[in-house]
Amino acid sequence: MTVQSAPYRILLYYKFVTIMDHEALAREHLAYCKKLGIKGRILIAPEGINGTLSGTVEQTDAYMAMMQQVPQFRDMVYKIDESEGHAFKKLFVRPKKELVTFRLEEDVNPNELTGTHLKPKEFYEKLLQEDVIVLDGRNHYEFDIGHFRGAIRPEVETTREFPEWIRTNLQDFKDKPILTYCTGGIRCEKLSGFLIQEGFKDVYQLDGGIVSYGKDEEVQGRLFDGKCYVFDERISVPINRTEEDIVVGKCYHCGTAEDRYINCANDLCHLKHICCEACEEEHNSFCSKECEEKTLSSLEA
Repeated sequence: MTVQSAPYRILLYYKFVTIMDHEALAREHLAYCKKLGIKGRILIAPEGINGTLSGTVEQTDAYMAMMQQVPQFRDMVYKIDESEGHAFKKLFVRPKKELVTFRLEEDVNPNELTGTHLKPKEFYEKLLQEDVIVLDGRNHYEFDIGHFRGAIRPEVETTREFPEWIRTNLQDFKDKPILTYCTGGIRCEKLSGFLIQEGFKDVYQLDGGIVSYGKDEEVQGRLFDGKCYVFDERISVPINRTEEDIVVGKCYHCGTAEDRYINCANDLCHLKHICCEACEEEHNSFCSKECEEKTLSSLEA
């Protein structure tokens, strides 16, 4: 018996390719996406495109078919999740200077310089080796809710902080094998290239990122603990499909094991923090007493 697919899909994709007039393409793309009725977040830069969007099966099929008619994007790879509804509330299509904001004096072109791509099985086998350095290519709050076992936690709040952080903290590992990973692969395309540019000798990246790793039928997400943070209404998704999966996140307030994020209820704060349901209720969704008092004061004024 055929299993009925969910009515919606979530697409995650990127491609580094030269775009001559990225602002014009962003305008055209926005008009098309609005007409089609999809929602999501799409970035278009001189160096390529990066998107994650949601829509019905028919809408996402139409979107991929349209993109396949554009020579630059014909071979773009899509990571596809089924969904019961939209994963986004709005549609954003924005022109950007960079897809991955490093702001380097000498930029990295992933089509010319990037780490060796490893399929999930190859990445898993490398993780088992004792002499490897595993570098998380995401921000600290993404790491805190889930990461590969033994990975280095990046002390960065934004991607643009990575180059200086690497120059300050990883110089002793230049002769070690470096395994890099991120959510869908795009950040590590440039991160691994930057590492090579900085003199690291043996650099690898997880092909397709954590999302592809979790879908691999042979690996089944092994050695990834916790959940993977995603930039849509789902907030996080499970990766490890074995009995080895553990919760690594801790509630911001009480420290108990937890893997759900909320935003601080103070509109001037909105701190993204891991919070258990009991503490969310006890603290009224605020990250601190100070934020709660400021919000109450503004309402009374």
